Amino acid sequence: MADIIDTTEKETKQFIVVRIGGEKFGIDIGYVDNIIRLQKITRVPKAQVWFKGIINLRGEIVPVMSARIKMGLEDDVFTNASRIIILKLEEKGELGLIVDEVCEVVTLVTDEIETPNVDTGTPGKDLFINGVGKNGDELISLFELSAIIDEKDNN
Repeated sequence: MADIIDTTEKETKQFIVVRIGGEKFGIDIGYVDNIIRLQKITRVPKAQVWFKGIINLRGEIVPVMSARIKMGLEDDVFTNASRIIILKLEEKGELGLIVDEVCEVVTLVTDEIETPNVDTGTPGKDLFINGVGKNGDELISLFELSAIIDEKDNN
């Protein structure tokens, strides 16, 4: 009987859990190429406010954006825990996303991920989340990366 249970294993997905502001968000691990410490970011004139600039990562120029500002939160406060998540995006190449802290990697069963049916009252704000996963007693909002990296300003 135990063999039957083992063969009907549920589909799972892994997420990197990051903290932005006071909340935890999950980023699909399939999009994460690297996690690096903060480094000097070269500012680009006349760029959107959420676009922090560019960095040199092993000889490659990588654009870096602020998840906080893009989501309409206050400006970044850099600490020793702040990190840049390097995302590998098929059509756009690499992109750095500044987060307050990288917490852990979690594995969530896909049928335990629910799509929130919430109107935040702020246009564009709820578009950043495509699901909510439960990790123990904790809820983790799962990023809709295409909405985060979209060129248009949602503020």
